[in-house]
Amino acid sequence: MARAYSDDLRARVIDVAGSGASARASAARFGVGVSTAIVWIRRARQDGERAARRQGKPRGSRLDPHEAFIVAMIKEVKDITLNEMAAKLRAERSLEIGRSALSAWLSGRSWTFKKSPHMHWSRNARTS
Repeated sequence: MARAYSDDLRARVIDVAGSGASARASAARFGVGVSTAIVWIRRARQDGERAARRQGKPRGSRLDPHEAFIVAMIKEVKDITLNEMAAKLRAERSLEIGRSALSAWLSGRSWTFKKSPHMHWSRNARTS
């Protein structure tokens, strides 16, 4: 993804447009796109916003509002599976979510659980 233009360039384009030049003339003078200059100038006039906004897709998940419910499920049944969690979310919260999306959401919040076997495949006694 490309970087945002510098705040200095942004301020110069806005200042030139504020002193009477058109957005197109400001864009041509500083070598930025016409639509970019128009957006910068409009935001500066309407809201006083002169800084760059965060780039990319807005962060967040459909599971965020249900975090307390999910944590309660895990604490209630320690070895609950992802399939069981997805089914419970579907039944009690009307939320259709895939197992892999649920896994990624849990991993992002450091909720991981690695099931280890009680016995090594070639032994008769417990290994841990």
